[in-house]
Amino acid sequence: MNILIIGGTGVISTGITRLLVARGDTVTLYNRGKRAADIPHTRQIVGDRKDYAAFEAQMAEAGTFDAVIDMVAFIPDEVESAIRAFKGQTAQYIFCSTVDVYTKPSARYPVTENAERQPLLSFPYALNKAKCEFILEEAHARSDFAVTTIRPAWTYGEGGALLHPLGWSSYFLDRLRKGKPVILPGDGTSFWAACHRDDMARAFMGALGNERAFGKSYHTTGEEWLTWDAYHHIVAEALGAPVPTLVHIPTDLLGKVAPKTAEWCVENFHFNNVFDNAAARADLGFAYTIPFAEGARRVIAWQEAHGGFEDSDNFPFYDAILAAWERLGTEMAAELKPLDL
Repeated sequence: MNILIIGGTGVISTGITRLLVARGDTVTLYNRGKRAADIPHTRQIVGDRKDYAAFEAQMAEAGTFDAVIDMVAFIPDEVESAIRAFKGQTAQYIFCSTVDVYTKPSARYPVTENAERQPLLSFPYALNKAKCEFILEEAHARSDFAVTTIRPAWTYGEGGALLHPLGWSSYFLDRLRKGKPVILPGDGTSFWAACHRDDMARAFMGALGNERAFGKSYHTTGEEWLTWDAYHHIVAEALGAPVPTLVHIPTDLLGKVAPKTAEWCVENFHFNNVFDNAAARADLGFAYTIPFAEGARRVIAWQEAHGGFEDSDNFPFYDAILAAWERLGTEMAAELKPLDL
């Protein structure tokens, strides 16, 4: 097959590209050229998709493709441009969306693909992804091209970082290894889904040219459904670190004291992330084969071989939050103790 990937050098798309090349497909990557693809036997077109006229002209010049995989469309204008660029130029357009398009909290679990899609207005990433989906569904209905939507949850892998509630920086791994306390939103019992990029990539491969997938959407998420407490215990064990000291702080409070750093706690992490992958298993051959403990070890090994972890001592705000929480909790307990009769 002749495949175009818009993106192609990120964590997920690197995995897809490697599988395509190994299979013998013709692969073209379109991106800004700011990150080395490090994948032989691919063609690269350098450009900025946000320059819509230039992007569409480049795609017209590139010719036709059996399928286009769009990994980096985040706002409606970008998918509108893609529709103009690829109508009549491809048989299938695969859109990398997100499970964050759903209403939170969900009315039932596990979440299925037909659940309500009304993200929080305060979460523009999810809101725009949902708008993109609706626009593409209209394009599919008009027969502009066949649309398949893949909705990952958190996908990780070598070349990327291990997520933590206050961001993607690796300093939290340094904290764990040094035995420092780590902050969790809420009480640490909300469920989180993590999927290694190699499992994810195989789902995209299963969608390519698959008529059963035309006009459909699929979850391709982790299936261990880890609480945040359990997640951090697994990461600590993968690091060879001490049993972690977990400090639970109310999500609303984190959102007030660190609105930027804790944004994803407020909009996502304190909700349960539990999704039904049955459709992807049946239609795409998706399989969850890499346990999080194994995947975490791989990412940690990759990071240690590529510069190691950031020094947690260089992030004083983290310890300032912990100190304030301990101080205020002690003062509150002292003030209210006479009332506990």
